[in-house]
Amino acid sequence: MRLAPLTAVPAPIVLVAHGSRDPRAALATEALTRAVAAARPGLVVRASYLDHGPPRPAAVLAELEAAGHRRAVLVPLLLTAAYHGQVDIPDTVAAARSAGLGIPVLVGDVLGPTEAGVDPRLLAGLCRRLTEAEHPVDGATDDERVDGVVLAAAGTRDAAARRTVEDVAEALGAVLAVPVRVGYASASPPAAGAAVAELRALGARRVAVATYFLAPGRLYEAAMASAREAGAVAFAAPLGDAPELARLVLARADAAEDRSLPRVGMNETVSEIPPARPSSIRE
Repeated sequence: MRLAPLTAVPAPIVLVAHGSRDPRAALATEALTRAVAAARPGLVVRASYLDHGPPRPAAVLAELEAAGHRRAVLVPLLLTAAYHGQVDIPDTVAAARSAGLGIPVLVGDVLGPTEAGVDPRLLAGLCRRLTEAEHPVDGATDDERVDGVVLAAAGTRDAAARRTVEDVAEALGAVLAVPVRVGYASASPPAAGAAVAELRALGARRVAVATYFLAPGRLYEAAMASAREAGAVAFAAPLGDAPELARLVLARADAAEDRSLPRVGMNETVSEIPPARPSSIRE
């Protein structure tokens, strides 16, 4: 196999989505893949899935190695570092290496909060989807203005992961200058509808739903239905291929590459660095 010159070809990015039986989820992932590639012309960006359909990450990594790439960067399309981020992603890299993969694989952080906090690009993407909703948060009269927001998320039993969702809700509330509550579709209370009811009980007249989802699917629909029944008036689409999300993916990939750079000798190369394990961004 002939390796491409290190300086001529940037490390390709492999997006790793959870996967879903809902075909709309794969369409959303492919759209984000195209958006990331368009944001940095010349970069190879590939989508992969942990479950519910090909290609699997290991297969994509093997294809990239066969094409001559000297390293690759995995970016998990996950909003929390729960089981999929803590276990599935490292296991995927380990399985690829057991199958004979030889190139270094760098792993970026999830798209949700890290030790550095909530990324402004994530907040900007959430705000974009809110303003695109039927009843925009901005540009409305006082009678139409949203005065409460529910951040609807899939849900997890992982308490640490739930705390990061709360962090996003707090940061979003500071940006929007309205109270924001978290509501879940499964695994943990409160439900999205209960969060809407809480805001209405506190005096909110027009509650919008911001969606902490990357793609549509069963859980997204369940959260929206629950909020709608409780009286919410505006429903944001999933983050999908929002430009801010594409830039966040690139930032996660860049941070993973920065962590991999040699610090000892000027003659070292990235290809000599051992495979990286997930770690937190320190920007």
